[in-house]
Amino acid sequence: MSLLKIEKLNLSIHGSQILHDVSMQVAPGQILGVIGESGSGKSMSAFAAMQLLPNGATCEGQVTVAGQDVLALSETQLCQMRGRDVGMVFQEPMTALNPIRTIGDQVAETILIHENVSKAEALERAAEALARAELPQDRFPLSRYPFELSGGQRQRVVIAMAIALRPKLLIADEPTTALDVTTQAQILELLKRLVAEDQMGLMLISHDLAVVADLADEIVIMQKGRVVESGPAATLFRDMQHPYSKALLAASTHVPDREGAAQDQPLLSVRDVVREYTLHANGWLGKTSKLKAVKGVSFDIRKGESLGLVGESGCGKSTLTRAILGLEEVQGGEILLDGQPVFSGKKPNRAVRRRMQVVFQDPYGSFNPRWKVSRLICEPMHLLDQPPKAQALQDAMVEAMESVGLTADDLDKYIHEFSGGQRQRIAIARALIIKPDLIILDEAVSALDVSVRAQVLDLLADLSDRFGLTYLFISHDLSVVRSITDRVLVMKSGEIVEQGETQAVFDAPQHDYTKELIAAAPVLPADVA
Repeated sequence: MSLLKIEKLNLSIHGSQILHDVSMQVAPGQILGVIGESGSGKSMSAFAAMQLLPNGATCEGQVTVAGQDVLALSETQLCQMRGRDVGMVFQEPMTALNPIRTIGDQVAETILIHENVSKAEALERAAEALARAELPQDRFPLSRYPFELSGGQRQRVVIAMAIALRPKLLIADEPTTALDVTTQAQILELLKRLVAEDQMGLMLISHDLAVVADLADEIVIMQKGRVVESGPAATLFRDMQHPYSKALLAASTHVPDREGAAQDQPLLSVRDVVREYTLHANGWLGKTSKLKAVKGVSFDIRKGESLGLVGESGCGKSTLTRAILGLEEVQGGEILLDGQPVFSGKKPNRAVRRRMQVVFQDPYGSFNPRWKVSRLICEPMHLLDQPPKAQALQDAMVEAMESVGLTADDLDKYIHEFSGGQRQRIAIARALIIKPDLIILDEAVSALDVSVRAQVLDLLADLSDRFGLTYLFISHDLSVVRSITDRVLVMKSGEIVEQGETQAVFDAPQHDYTKELIAAAPVLPADVA
């Protein structure tokens, strides 16, 4: 018996067809991996199974969940099915959770909606669900709020909400995309254990082929609303037939071609840097203590080099980045760019600051959506003593856009008119426009599809060769760091615990923490990687 069975599903929204004859199924105790890029229809297939579709959507075909004809159910019946028979885990837990309600209340809510029990009993069962999701009440009381938890802990709360009524089917839509590798491994292992314990079916949606290959029993690959290939995970990657499947696999293992060589002299020197924060116990008038987020960190980045910085969430990577950019004062040590201090006294050195730029993970979130691209990419110009004007400014904008593969016509558009990959190219153009020496890439490709990621990595390698750029590449995706960097730093609890040539560190890690990171990273089968 199939817990989820989708047969020849066609889905249209306001007359525009989104899904074309989609078929897939999930059996009890089975994990189905659904792979595809943005717009492939993988999430829409899941939403069709729960009938969580936008206005104007129409479905044809067959969708059954635990033997129920979903397309024939009334909205009241669908509300009873959701949560009871089907649970859902979303990509971004902070969006899925209510920030002003305790985690106990949010898990208990599902139980109260579906079952005639008291609030006390619902909270007791919520505690049980949270414990199953590895959030025991003695360490994570029901009175905690989402903001008091880490990203991985919040995702466990979302999982607890989804499994509170022990549903027959669990749908997980990109549940680990924003998590570091060790937390990702823990969440995936938790999902695998819950499937085995409850004999649930799991539909795991992801753009990461390695994640799906490591966990799924069966795999479905989607492109433009169609299933282009499917089969057992044990053989699918080795026996791929469809050109799109092969292209996805090639993009996942892609290594950019870099010709430039790093020079001997350092561009950036970080010497014994300490960054600490003052913690207030009970508001501003309470007792204070010091938290050292960065503890005496030292390293160099040579001119023309690409240096990777990896570590779990909370290890100090972002704090160190802000200090390098002159956005946060350090309490010890010094940061030099070409021998010049980043800080002049307690203030950032403007002349040094303009030689560095940053590209963030979320290109849409880092842009003002009301501005046209022409204004967006000129933002760094304020760092220059004499910004270009008139034709010189226009020429600089066109040069920056063309250097990332876009055109002068794109300057007159708004950011919402571009795809995710194009937005990241615009973010890179914004970083390039004042011709910096160092670009810091903070999870700059983490949210991109694998083929788009490969294109952006190729672009970064080409720009480095053409303009002699130096990169500090911060990422939780070890495969990306391995493919694009010359050397790598491993950071844990505010300290650099290992550093060296990237290939050497990955092939023969010396520190136990580095070994744990590499072991936790999902990998494709050896015969296809």
